[in-house]
This record gives sequence, structure tokens and C-alpha cells, in this order.
Amino acid sequence: MGKSKKEEINTQKIDAFMAISKAITNELYLEDILKLIVTVTAQVMHSKICSLMLLDEDKNELVIRATQSVSAAYNKKPNIKIGQGIVGKVFKENSPMVVQDVKKDTRYINKEIAKKEKLCSLLSVPLNIKGEPIGVINCYTSKPHRFTQAEIKILTTVANQAAVAIKNAELITRTKIIREELESRKLIERAKDILMKETGLSGEDAYKKIQKQSMNTRRTMREIAEAIILTKELKNM
Repeated sequence: MGKSKKEEINTQKIDAFMAISKAITNELYLEDILKLIVTVTAQVMHSKICSLMLLDEDKNELVIRATQSVSAAYNKKPNIKIGQGIVGKVFKENSPMVVQDVKKDTRYINKEIAKKEKLCSLLSVPLNIKGEPIGVINCYTSKPHRFTQAEIKILTTVANQAAVAIKNAELITRTKIIREELESRKLIERAKDILMKETGLSGEDAYKKIQKQSMNTRRTMREIAEAIILTKELKNM
């Protein structure tokens, strides 16, 4: 006996949550995670366009970071300031918002793009971590659609999972950077010790020599340090 339409929809939702949950525990690049989130969400919500915007703290603006849409006009639409338009308000108030027709709503600020792409209804939900918004996820339909409470709950759940995945990806990236910086420092210190022993330079002068070679050759200090260490090891062979 085949599944009913409701059962198929529920299966799609479960699959979507599982895909995003898996992304939370995988060491994927942030861009890959964001692309996965919007693609899966668009499928589950039957959206013409699904976009994910994150806060640029330096500019205090929301920036499109991922969308499954191939529309150049939509993908290049300008950043949105906090509190500006529908999406800016969703972020500022940290609360979902439904718009029946973005082309007619006076608060919507990209009407020309909406007309060109034939966008109609919008469900916009904040992404937040511990009550603090970090971005917004938007689902657009091409025809008038009354989003149900169930659909709002679904997108809110996706948004919460997405926020965790994003923060985890950022944490993994920061951890890798810190690890690489520590490794670079160790290599530079080792190279500095080699120069001190071989040339009689002081620690400060040995460091400056590595720094100067880095500037002259346009290579990183780590690369210079690795070359010094390799040369020493080859001499000892």
C-alpha cells in the first residue's frame, strides 16, 4: 500500500531535518552548509526562492549568503539594514513574519525584483542562537499562499538547526585557524633557534631576518621557517 500525500510530506520534512542535523556534526565548509540548508528547505517548503541572510556585524546589515535560486537579479540584490523592510524587521524583532504578496506590501523594499521574478507570498524567520538573531531565512512562493502555523513551525525548526550548524562551522574554522597559528609559531621559533646557533644572531635579530626574507620573497614567515628547517635537516643527513 502506497503512502498518503500527508505521509510523503512528513517523510520529506524528516529527511530535511536529518540532512541539516547531519551537517551540524560534519566538518563541512560554511558555504556548503548554507547551500545545503536553502536547497533542502526550498524542496520541503515548495518555495520558488529560498534565501539565507546573515548579519555583517561591521556594516550592521543582512547579506545574502546562500540561495538555491539561479536568478542573477535576486542574488545581487542589495544588503538590508537592520530594521529595514520586512526582513530587517524580522531580524530586529527576532520574530517570524508572513506577507501575502510582497509586490503589494508597502514595507517590502525590493518590489522591482519581486515583479521580475514573479514572487508573491513570503515567510521570513530569524535564525537565532540562545535568543540572539544571527540571520534570517526567507521562503518565497510564486503564487498567493497562506502559510499555516505548521509551516511556520517547520521553518522555525529548520532555522534553529541552521543557526547551530552555522555556529559550529564558524567554530571549527576558528579552531583550525588557531591551530595553524600555533603550529606556525612553533615552526618560526624552531627556525629562529637554528639561525641563532648557526649565525650567532640574537633571538630578536633572527626573527627580523625571517621577517625580512618573508617580505622580500612575498612568502609567509611559516614558509621561510619551513625552508630553514628543511635546509638544516638536509645538512644533517
